[in-house]
Amino acid sequence: MTVSMKNFHASSENTLAPNQVAVLVAEARQAAGYSVEDLSVTTGLVNDEIVSIENGTDLDPGKLKRVAAALKVPVGTLRHA
Repeated sequence: MTVSMKNFHASSENTLAPNQVAVLVAEARQAAGYSVEDLSVTTGLVNDEIVSIENGTDLDPGKLKRVAAALKVPVGTLRHA
């Protein structure tokens, strides 16, 4: 899946599986030109938390909200089942 606002809009209409959220976050981070370390600094999360989000093992809503804000994507696009 490539990252575009169209994809974000489409994905905000329904919930995503954890692995889909993980891929979306990783692709959005890369599209923004952020390294894991850059996103960590921007969100205030530690590197391991970003890696866990991108692995689909930590989908804490508060963390996802911070990631969405840092990546400038609607938080609803990271809604998971």
